[in-house]
Amino acid sequence: MNAPLPHLTRKGPPKPSDVLSRIGGQAEPHEMRDPFDIGEALLTLSLSGEAVTVLPAGVVEPLLARIASVDPELPHFVLDFTGSALPPAGKATLVAALGGNAKLQFEIEQKFKALPGEPMHVAAEFPPACLVLNRRAARRVETPVGVNYTAVFRTNGRQFDLPLYDFSETGVGLRATPTQVFGLHVGKKLEGVRLELGPNLTLTADLEVRLMRPFRTFLLGEQVQIGCSFSSISLQMKQTLERFVTSGAVERRAAAR
Repeated sequence: MNAPLPHLTRKGPPKPSDVLSRIGGQAEPHEMRDPFDIGEALLTLSLSGEAVTVLPAGVVEPLLARIASVDPELPHFVLDFTGSALPPAGKATLVAALGGNAKLQFEIEQKFKALPGEPMHVAAEFPPACLVLNRRAARRVETPVGVNYTAVFRTNGRQFDLPLYDFSETGVGLRATPTQVFGLHVGKKLEGVRLELGPNLTLTADLEVRLMRPFRTFLLGEQVQIGCSFSSISLQMKQTLERFVTSGAVERRAAAR
């Protein structure tokens, strides 16, 4: 797991409107138990500065925090309760939005003792398991290998030409090197993006960056996943994407047989 990239802009301090409820009893989340996957999820929250709702057992009012850092070797992470209050000792449920498309929930039990010299910082061990509720309703299709799927746009006086790794009628996923993402951050609006979805379809749309997550691949080395949603989309464009997504999924299933 990598240290936070210096040019990924974090969100500001949590606001009361950031409070999230627990995953409902009627929902169907999946359980994540792999320590590496849990560490990746916590690191994503740390990089984005996403608010974490802390629900201590027996306490009515929720608390808000952010994840200040993640150490996968110990493994532990540090919660920053600046602007809120430290929870009482005991169990607490933590809930956070993960990348705008999922809700992460897990429990910890500890004394919530502040770190030396940091009165609002508390270290906690990785939870043994997390619940993940995927809220993505739209089907996504991975782009096929060897076909040109790209997003081309200009922002801050720079030209970007980034490969797509998946797409749906609600958004696209891009891939870049740490150097290429300079100037991009969560919440960034991208206007007039030309989406080249293979040889048969080119669309122009406005996007909003919803997720930036570093990862490493064997062939490409350090990479950044950039999840974008459509800021506005016409009915005709949405219908075109729905047809394209459906046909793309069918083609990929056929090719896998």
